[in-house]
Amino acid sequence: MSGYIHDSMKQLLKNTIVVKIGGSTLGANDTSLEDLVELQRRGENVVVVHGGGRTITDWLKIHNIPSRFVNGLRVTDAASLDVVVAVLSGLVNKQLVASILALGGRAIGISGLDGGFIKASILNPELGYVGEVSDIDSEPLRALLEADYMPIISPVALQKDALPTGPGLLNLNADTVAGEVALALAAKSLIFLTDVEGVLDASGRVVPHLSPEHVKGLLASGVASGGMIPKLEACLKALQAVPSALILDGRKSHALMAGLSGDKVGTIIE
Repeated sequence: MSGYIHDSMKQLLKNTIVVKIGGSTLGANDTSLEDLVELQRRGENVVVVHGGGRTITDWLKIHNIPSRFVNGLRVTDAASLDVVVAVLSGLVNKQLVASILALGGRAIGISGLDGGFIKASILNPELGYVGEVSDIDSEPLRALLEADYMPIISPVALQKDALPTGPGLLNLNADTVAGEVALALAAKSLIFLTDVEGVLDASGRVVPHLSPEHVKGLLASGVASGGMIPKLEACLKALQAVPSALILDGRKSHALMAGLSGDKVGTIIE
């Protein structure tokens, strides 16, 4: 693969927005997918990374496989991995693609495994087949964007240096993947649509604006906890090349459009 990126592609990437959506924000009255399609209609280049934790838990129950977590991360043994890959890269990914197509958008579903564009290593043997990103080849994403498609990314990756007898794929945290993808594309913005109003301070109030130094303080002090930790860590990673990151309440009508329009919603990190 050539490392050369022509000028038109550089301009395209400067107009790219990476959006992470989770199942908890996609309710019956949700407008996130409508907003994504509207952004595409307006000429914005949108890359979507999705989670699917709740759906995975439901399907593990159907198969009588218990869900276990260590420090908020799902333990993924071989039996769980089959369900995780099927749910994330099959059910959830294709439902999202179908919904976006039905709204008039142009989308293609892809996992980090396809083309091996995301490679990862075992994060912690205690977690099983859970990975940390070691490399992203952004060429497949650039090709889709240049063809005016919206990539919909499932957070499953190719295991780097996998043993021939191993499955060769790993489950990844979707927040982490969103940050890594935004960094690899040098996108203009990284946006998390979540089920909270934004980043909260020690008093439980939304903090409208944060610097990277403030984010590090929230993480070090323990004020940021649970699912907010990987989101903030992903923001810090992306901000090495991305001008700003937004954490918004995806349950609110047209939150994505409001955040991008500069309305005072959620938390902006820049």
